[in-house]
Amino acid sequence: MGRQRLPVIVSLGGFSGAGRTSGHHGVARMAYGAMARPTQERTLSALGAMMGIADPLDREQYILDHTLIRRIESQHFDVDAVLWNQRFPTESNGHPVTFDIERRHLPDDIPPNWKITPTSVTHVNVNIQGQQEFLLPTEREFEVKAACQLPTGYEPGKLYASRSHPRGLQMTVCAASDTLGYLGIDWETIRQKVPADQISVYAGSAMGQLDNFGAGGLLKSRYIGKRVTSKYCPLSLVEMPSDFINGYILGTMGSTGATAGACASFLYNMKNGIADIRAGRARVAFVGAAEAPIHPEVMEGYYAMGALASDKELRALDGLDAGAELDYRRACRPFSNNCGFTIAESAQMIILMDDELAMELGATIFGAAPEVFVNADGFKKSISGPGVGNYITMGRALAATRAMLGEDLLRHGGMVQAHGTGTPQNRVTESEIMSRVAGAFGIEQWPVTALKCYLGHSLGAASGDQVTATLSMWAHGVLPGITTIEELAADVSTEHLAFSREHRHFDPEQSAYAIINSKGFGGNNASATMLSPAITRRMLQQRYSAEEWRNYEAANEKVREAQHDHDEGMIAGTREPVYHFDYGVLLDGDVDLGPRQMSVGGLPVNLDLPNPFDDMKL
Repeated sequence: MGRQRLPVIVSLGGFSGAGRTSGHHGVARMAYGAMARPTQERTLSALGAMMGIADPLDREQYILDHTLIRRIESQHFDVDAVLWNQRFPTESNGHPVTFDIERRHLPDDIPPNWKITPTSVTHVNVNIQGQQEFLLPTEREFEVKAACQLPTGYEPGKLYASRSHPRGLQMTVCAASDTLGYLGIDWETIRQKVPADQISVYAGSAMGQLDNFGAGGLLKSRYIGKRVTSKYCPLSLVEMPSDFINGYILGTMGSTGATAGACASFLYNMKNGIADIRAGRARVAFVGAAEAPIHPEVMEGYYAMGALASDKELRALDGLDAGAELDYRRACRPFSNNCGFTIAESAQMIILMDDELAMELGATIFGAAPEVFVNADGFKKSISGPGVGNYITMGRALAATRAMLGEDLLRHGGMVQAHGTGTPQNRVTESEIMSRVAGAFGIEQWPVTALKCYLGHSLGAASGDQVTATLSMWAHGVLPGITTIEELAADVSTEHLAFSREHRHFDPEQSAYAIINSKGFGGNNASATMLSPAITRRMLQQRYSAEEWRNYEAANEKVREAQHDHDEGMIAGTREPVYHFDYGVLLDGDVDLGPRQMSVGGLPVNLDLPNPFDDMKL
């Protein structure tokens, strides 16, 4: 096989319950107790900027209490009084049901057992004989009260002209803008250097946009007596995050879309970006996912499956009485005695470049993403249950790591980011997979992290949480502990694995790789091999001369300054999201066509394509 371009990660950004991803603040919030005081203070400032707090250092406890997993707050819905419609059948029993109503509220088709009598110009009397079923608006206490929400006070739709965008798309705009700003390189420079069809965008969500501005409004408006708008249908689609990134942020015209793989969706899209770069189809790939599922309708679906940790089950775990107060911070307990996962909202993005372009532009290299492996489970009994496909993805990810780094670094230089949902099934099956695979490859004491204990389960964005957090762990030299648990469950496999409740410091220069593991409903298994910045630098220095490396480091100094300026601007509140509405729209007249090349808006597109099946040329 000839020389392939290495996909390197040159920016990361987004927002979760831990705060902002760029600047590595999210992991600093997760492992807050392990951070030096200056790092804590900067993270408090970053969170304070998001939450609208002018004196963050004076309100440290408030900020800590209103981030990560916690009781669902009122901006989402009132967990003590969730609105719903109770079936309300009536029977006249010889005495008719009668009431007055405005004419405009009468149904278009009057039921045959209704007798309508005008009482005024505007009102009528309705007399119903026999049976009639009504839906009565009422309230009930929700069974699940914990979720990982964005920091209290952060409302992405208020930061730009959101025009009734679903929350997931609001988060997309802000996360993509953050990632673009943290790149430290002017985007127009890249657009002018890279052909228009060689910038890929792959981003989506597992479930689409389900709030009242998307599919939620589309499906229920008529049932609650409201009008369906023209925005509901298009804005609800799964690939809409990539469409927004293309159409309103980057203005790109390359390959695009979203591959949905349930909870592994981010890794599925990262696989697309990696494949484009390694095959030479793209030089830049913008990869992401955004999910905003904290709605009673969505959560009720997962609760009905027995997947979510309910208040009743959490009390039973802790031996608490029915009225006892719960510690919602500990709702998600990966690999311990647990009862279900905790739902979350998150938007996470990365930018991949081929190594040659990154070297030329002086881009900061946060690591490399050479491989993502995806395998299904084969025949299944339960479509939502785990299966054997994850053995294949994990085994292939480690085999690829061994091929690139050798046996010694494989055995002593890595860590694994577990899917770690906090369900009884996951703790058994995933720990067994990790233990057996580690043993097969001769790994002893493989460090395991399980970030959902802080971030909850953000569905399609969950593996994005893992990927971006891994990059930040290498930046800080800290593995966040599984702090919500007291001990591992008895049925968790521990051989060859190193779990920890405590935060663990490590030397990033001695870390070589991480395996990111994700398991999605339906048998959507994905495992990614990620290389640390230290090992990526060593690899690139094998490919490029000493002079080329010096030139890269000189160019990177300005990029790092720009990244620092972005972080400072976000903390100061002077950076606004990028949102180009009705800006630079290209039309037919902007396209110049030739037989070997075309130009779109002045950007070249090569039409002189080789025949990939030259041996069968006629």
